[in-house]
Amino acid sequence: MNRREVIAGALAMTAGATPAPRRIVSLNSCLDAMLVHLADRNQIAALSHYAREAHGSTVAAQARTLPFTWESAEEVIALRPDLVLASQHSALATRNALKRLDVPVQRFKVPKSVDESLAQVRRMARLIGHADRGEALVARIQAAIAAATPAPDVRRLSALIYQPNGFAAGPGTLVDEVMEHAGFDNVARRFGLRTWGNVPLERLLADPPQVLLVGEPAPGARSWADRIMTHPALKAVAGQMRQVRMPEKLLYCGGPVLIDTAAAMARARAQALKEGA
Repeated sequence: MNRREVIAGALAMTAGATPAPRRIVSLNSCLDAMLVHLADRNQIAALSHYAREAHGSTVAAQARTLPFTWESAEEVIALRPDLVLASQHSALATRNALKRLDVPVQRFKVPKSVDESLAQVRRMARLIGHADRGEALVARIQAAIAAATPAPDVRRLSALIYQPNGFAAGPGTLVDEVMEHAGFDNVARRFGLRTWGNVPLERLLADPPQVLLVGEPAPGARSWADRIMTHPALKAVAGQMRQVRMPEKLLYCGGPVLIDTAAAMARARAQALKEGA
């Protein structure tokens, strides 16, 4: 192939390529995190307002320097986006309004496994024109999970996530798989959970796991939902069950959040073993 043919081929490929979006709006906190890690800063027209909340977002520091919306259709349309990233839980009224106005919307489901989460990273990276960054992020996530995985002959520990209102992750959830990789056997199954659900304090005390991955109450929180995580009755099983803090913001998102989740799980396991679990 001569030089002229090479140039002609390159021009043909360029002409057929879809231009990368220049004004992207995210309506979901988990998608916010992926977008911040994958996009150029000047591509981000707005994140969701959840992205700025330090208690619930892993990209709060970056998000506070970027525009945001409250997820209303009026706000989004005013930004003139050429791509909107939404989840299956994003406001239906907003999604319907954007559809009527032919605003490009890409909807993402909640990933139920590590593989599904990695596929979403690759999908978003392609959508925004940075497929190479997607592959780099996938490699970082895989490396973090591998680093958190103990050797096959190392003793496993039974564990339960215990968040506000006794909210716990069961089988068929992304965090359940991360727990498995990190050397924990999730006992949510014996409490009858099939995905996410609530475990009453009484049942937990009657059949405690070796490790309780307990949440961190929101600053100033005084509700029963938050108090359950620090209930005095938990001290009654302190000899059987070690408590280790696991921030909520590391439990509900995939993508780049998995890097911190895997590391936190590994630290939790090491701490529990050190304390005699």
